[in-house]
Order: sequence, then C-alpha cells, then structure tokens
Amino acid sequence: MPFSRDAIEYIAHLARLDIKETEDINSIQADLNKIVAMVNQITAANTDGIQPMAHPLEMVQRLRPDAVTEPNDRETLLALAPVSESGLFLVPTVLEDA
Repeated sequence: MPFSRDAIEYIAHLARLDIKETEDINSIQADLNKIVAMVNQITAANTDGIQPMAHPLEMVQRLRPDAVTEPNDRETLLALAPVSESGLFLVPTVLEDA
C-alpha cells in the first residue's frame, strides 16, 4: 500500500515536522514507499524451520569477571548529601500529580 500525500502530511503533523515544500513531501513519500516495499519483501521470505539466533556468527562474548571493584562508601556519600533519610537520598519533586 503506497503512502498518499495526505498520509505523509498527517504523519508529519503527528511527528511535529514542518514539511511544506512539494519536493520534500514527494521525496519523503518515495522513501517511505521504498521502505515499505523492502519490509514486504523481507516479510514474504519463507522462514519455516529456521531457528532464531541471537547472532549470525558462532562467537562467544568476552565478559569481564563479576567482581567488586569499588568499596561500599554509602555512609560517606549519604553524609555529603544535602538531605537524606533512612539511608536514601531525598530529592525535590519534579512531577506533580495531574
């Protein structure tokens, strides 16, 4: 299903994009239609019997050892905080109830 000019303008409105030039709308329309055609082509591929894989190469990820590298300075850091209570940092409210 190709995108119409109205659909492009509606999507631009939803995304708060200021697109007014006809060339820009035509270019975006062509690009979106190409993307949808590519997705349709990929979707049409027969994947029956193919196992999903996390990575196309049989590689092992190198992981660092899970070891404590920093001392627990919780009490020191809480003492530096402007306001703390029950071992927690108290911060000002950013969002109020609507």
